[in-house]
This record gives sequence, C-alpha cells and structure tokens, in this order.
Amino acid sequence: MHPQVVNAIQVGLVVLASPLMVGILKKAEAIVESRRGVSIFQPYYDLIKFMRKEVVAPTSSPIFHLAPIIAFSCYLILPMVLPIVAGYPLPFAPMVDFLGGAFLFTLAAIVSVIAVTRTGSFYTAIGASRAISFAALAEPTLIMVFFGVALVTSTNNPFVTNKVLSTQMKWIVSPTHLLIVAAFFMLLLFETGKIPIESEGLMEFGMIDEGKVMEYSGPQYALLKWGAYMKSFILMAVFLNVFAFPWGVARDYSAISVATGVVTLLLKMIVLIFVFVIVEETLAKIRLFKILDYLTISFTLALLAIVSFFLFGGV
Repeated sequence: MHPQVVNAIQVGLVVLASPLMVGILKKAEAIVESRRGVSIFQPYYDLIKFMRKEVVAPTSSPIFHLAPIIAFSCYLILPMVLPIVAGYPLPFAPMVDFLGGAFLFTLAAIVSVIAVTRTGSFYTAIGASRAISFAALAEPTLIMVFFGVALVTSTNNPFVTNKVLSTQMKWIVSPTHLLIVAAFFMLLLFETGKIPIESEGLMEFGMIDEGKVMEYSGPQYALLKWGAYMKSFILMAVFLNVFAFPWGVARDYSAISVATGVVTLLLKMIVLIFVFVIVEETLAKIRLFKILDYLTISFTLALLAIVSFFLFGGV
C-alpha cells in the first residue's frame, strides 16, 4: 500500500469516524443513566442538518468567518503527522513533532477565541474568557507531558516514541511514564469535556465550548462542531497509540496490517469511551472554578514525572 494511501486513510478515519465515537459516547451515557438516548449516528444527522442551513453572522469581521475553516484545517493536518493507524513515519511526519502538534491545537483554539470576541455577545465572551483561563494551564500541561515522554524515549517524534514504548517494557512501567499517562488522562478528560461538570449545555453557569460557538450558524457551526469531534478523536488516538497502549498499530504497508490498525484503534477507543462514562457518571459534578484546581493537579503530575526521571532515571 502506498504511503500516501495510508496517509489518506488516517485523515479519512479521523474525519469520518470522529462523529461516530461521539455518538457512541452519548449512547453509553444514556444507557448508564437508564435512558433510551439518541442514535449513535445522531452527530452525522446534526452535521448534515447544519450544513443545509443558512449562515447568519452577527459581524462582518473576516476572522469570524475564517476561524472555522482555519480550525478545521489544523485538525486535518494533524492526522498526517501522528500515529493514528500507522506506527511508522508517513511522508509528512518529519514536518511536525509533538510540540508542533501542540502548537497546531493552540492555533485552532486561539483563532476561535479571537473570532468570537468580534461578535459583541455576552455569552460568547463568557465562553472565550473561560476557555482562555483554562487553556493557560491546559496547554503548559500538554507541553510538559510531551517533554516528559521526550526524556523517556530521547525523541520528540511520536512515531519513534510509539516504537520505543512498545518494545521496551521498562519504560512502560517506570514511574515517569505512569505519571505522564495520569497527567495526560486528566488533561484528556478536560479537553474532551468529560470532567463531571455541565460544560456542553446552554446553562450560563457551566457553558464553555457552547458559549464560544453560540453566534455561529449553518456550515460554519457544523465545521466548528466537526472540528471539536476531530480534536477529541486525535487526542484519544495519541493517548492510546503513543502513551497508554502503544501496541496494535500498523507496522508495515500491507492492507491487512493497516486494516488491523484501524480496527484495533476503534476497539481501544470504545474501551476508553466506557472509562470516560464511568468517570463522568460515578463522580459528583464539580463547580466551574474548581477546573483550575483540577488542571493544576494535572500539571503537577506532569512536573513530577520529569522530576522522577532525574531522580530515578526513569526506572
């Protein structure tokens, strides 16, 4: 199989399967709460519905209209340079390392925040200010996590990291790696909106992401929601394929190996989704301002991982 074909499979998987994972997550939450819930394909229906609607914009600012496209483009680039399905470097992999990927995530977030500040809406201002406040701790945590795993594997390349961690068990069970996984998992709960707090509804006291996109409509709103699905999918894939369970990715270009990588990733994600549901449904909801304390703990774990590497040598 040609490398560009594998590249296209990775991008296509992120684009097409990310809404499905969100649908499965919502269905699992409904089952645990003894509700019927919506179909696992509901996110696709919603995206199609919004794509057909008219765009009504509260401002003519160019950045407001460009932000959904820029953010979506950032999430399209990331699958080309990360081990989503393949465990070997793809053609564009040398262009971006872990930090480069973190900067792409940050670019998408910053553009979205700048765009909504042009609307003059009270609710978008709330969502933007909260997002920036939390990102001030979330982004450094992500960078510390990547720095910590770079110390363990002596590289900042996600493909090489996957290879090292999947072949050297001493690093998998080292205190440094375990602390990194714990910090990344806490960050993943925050980035995917799975902290037990009302962050996705329309209640003013809890809205974060919904506040930022409230003034968008039509295809622009669909792109933002789709981009959010893709962001969650990519972070989950990186957490599973690089940090927590670096086995099961494709090791060669054969069709069987690539297909096995796709199936394995989807199965690992379903398991992770049920872990999310258990965390969200068993813990009491926390107050909004407590998220800063939560992210501080995540950052502290990442920092302790680096300290433990220098103290114990990663073993």
